[in-house]
Amino acid sequence: MHIPDGLLPASVCIGGYALTGGATWYSLRQINRRSNPTEDIPKAALLTAAFFVASSIHIPIPPASVHLVLNGLLGVVLGYYAFPAILIGLFFQAVMFGHGGLTTLGVNAAMMGIPALLSSYLFCLHHHFHRTKTSQSNRWVILFAFLAGAIGLGLSTLIFMSLIITTIPSGFDASTEQMALYGLTIAHFPLMILEGVFTAMLVLFLRKVKPELLRGES
Repeated sequence: MHIPDGLLPASVCIGGYALTGGATWYSLRQINRRSNPTEDIPKAALLTAAFFVASSIHIPIPPASVHLVLNGLLGVVLGYYAFPAILIGLFFQAVMFGHGGLTTLGVNAAMMGIPALLSSYLFCLHHHFHRTKTSQSNRWVILFAFLAGAIGLGLSTLIFMSLIITTIPSGFDASTEQMALYGLTIAHFPLMILEGVFTAMLVLFLRKVKPELLRGES
């Protein structure tokens, strides 16, 4: 799902950097409002590494690739730390492996990071349905964790498809390119289910053994 260098016009790349700069500033501002902003840095570093590894293992399907993203999971576990974590992970992927690109770093970060923040907000909605740690409460936690994991990837896929379709160069066969993109989007549906299930399982496990690792559970 990483957009490589040279595929998007300069104006879109600049807009991506502006959007990423604003989202990073907002995330860091919210983090600094906490009583101990550095408390979750080790957790963020660990999940940054997990994101780096998971989204580096990919199967090329031009013009992008199919792989685990885990941005919904990062949003659920890290909250506002998710956006800087994704940005750092993408930077090192671009520098070390050429996965993605530096000119499109802002676009890629916004494409994956903003859905991660939305997934974080979505997961927190389970508090409005049940506040105790009963089996019924666990059902709501599992449901919203699944939705957060699946929707995080789903939104990123929709953003990716919209960007590519609206910026197809004039020399390309637009109908062929659109068919390839639709096929790529369909290929991400099983990944959405997989990421949703994985996120739900991990959240349920953490809620049992170390709930303070989850946003809003401590």
